[in-house]
Order: sequence, then C-alpha cells, then structure tokens
Amino acid sequence: MTLNCTSTIRQSSQTVAQNPKIQREWMLVAFGNFTKPDLEKNKAKIDLTGNIAKGKIKGGAFMGCNDMFFDSEFKDDGSMKISGIGSTMKSCQNMDLETLFSKNFRSMIKYFIEGHFLTLSDNNGQTMKFVAADWD
Repeated sequence: MTLNCTSTIRQSSQTVAQNPKIQREWMLVAFGNFTKPDLEKNKAKIDLTGNIAKGKIKGGAFMGCNDMFFDSEFKDDGSMKISGIGSTMKSCQNMDLETLFSKNFRSMIKYFIEGHFLTLSDNNGQTMKFVAADWD
C-alpha cells in the first residue's frame, strides 16, 4: 500500500507572485498636494508588469522627467517593500513631483487593492492612490 500525503502551509505573509491584480501599469491619481490634472500632465505612473525574480517584481515609474526602476515585493497580508530604487539623471524644469514621489515611495509599506484602485501607504498616514491604466 502506497500513501502520498502532501500538505500546504500558507503563511500569512507569503509573497504574492504572478498576480494580475497587482502586475499592471498604474496611473497615479492622488498624491500629496498635487492635483489630478498635474499628475495627468506628468503622465505619472508605476509599472508593475516586469519580471519576477525571487518573489520580487521588477518595476518602473515615471513622474514626468526621469525613468525610475525598483524592486517591489507584495505580501498576501497587505504588506509590501520597495527596494533598489534608481533612475536616469536628466535635469528637468519642474521636478517637484518626481522628487517628492521618490522620497516617499521608498517608505510605502502597505498596499490595498479595491476594484481598479491601488493605494500604497506608510506608517505616517502618507498615501499614494493609483488607478489601473487598462481600466476605462
């Protein structure tokens, strides 16, 4: 007689891998004191459609001037981590959005998806709200 027993233990903080709800291009629609038209004018977005390596999604961002890149790790408990942030080094006339976004993006530690919206937040109440770019 042969028995084959397997069990799956699901930890509350497992890395979310290949999740189409997260792995999308996201347009920034609310951040700091910037208006939605300001964000649209700058074509502010993050792109989470990159390759996955060791549970991390290779991502990119654009806030109107430089191309940014980063590694992102999303856990199924709603926690997240941004690391390895870098960017091109162009100097543009108005870099206020890019400077503030870059400073705050690295401190985001929680995420929440509701419908077609992604909200990132830190421990100080700072948030960034995005809408899925493929949603009309």
